[in-house]
Amino acid sequence: MIIAAAVCPHPPALVPQVGPGADAELGPVRRASDDAVRALLDTAPERVVVLGAGPSCDDLDQTAGGTLARYGVDVHAGGPRSVLPLSLTIGAWLLDRAGWTGPRTYSTGRPPVDGRVALLVMADCSAKRSLQAPGFLDDRAEGFDASIAAALAEGDSDALAALDLGRGDELGAAGVPPLRTLGELTKGADVTARLRYDAAPLGVGYVVADWLLEQTPAT
Repeated sequence: MIIAAAVCPHPPALVPQVGPGADAELGPVRRASDDAVRALLDTAPERVVVLGAGPSCDDLDQTAGGTLARYGVDVHAGGPRSVLPLSLTIGAWLLDRAGWTGPRTYSTGRPPVDGRVALLVMADCSAKRSLQAPGFLDDRAEGFDASIAAALAEGDSDALAALDLGRGDELGAAGVPPLRTLGELTKGADVTARLRYDAAPLGVGYVVADWLLEQTPAT
């Protein structure tokens, strides 16, 4: 049973050692992410499932971890095995930062959700929100990201489950697959939603939200 969910972005610069001096741009999203993860853990889950983008693979347990060495910093998150893609590594780092020591599952697909499960969904939006963005500027990006933010603010699982994968690929929105999975896993739930952050400080859309679920459908 899914009891709660949080959505956070996964840029490597979310980690202060990777983006030193960027607090003016990234401080608000860092703080919002910390707050969302704390709210997630306050629900006392038996397990946290981290969903993210990356190569399809079997679900991994808490022995899995990831490193940010490729970004020039000595930062390791999660368990001792450095096998996680970037999205799940940042998720592991957020859980470490919040002091979570309970069971974890890392997934790039549709994981089992037995017991009292909280979902930490790592999801960047469009990478084409400005001329300086990694993917340059696409006029469709702002509206696409606005639809994601609205779905998160309204607790609209159906809207997330219906996100267009092709459009997400075109706009460099790496978070569309895990957001769709969040929508599919929570369809029919009674959601109390909070959107904590919605902006594109570096030309990439970042959203932070958390959901409380009073009941979920059978999965």
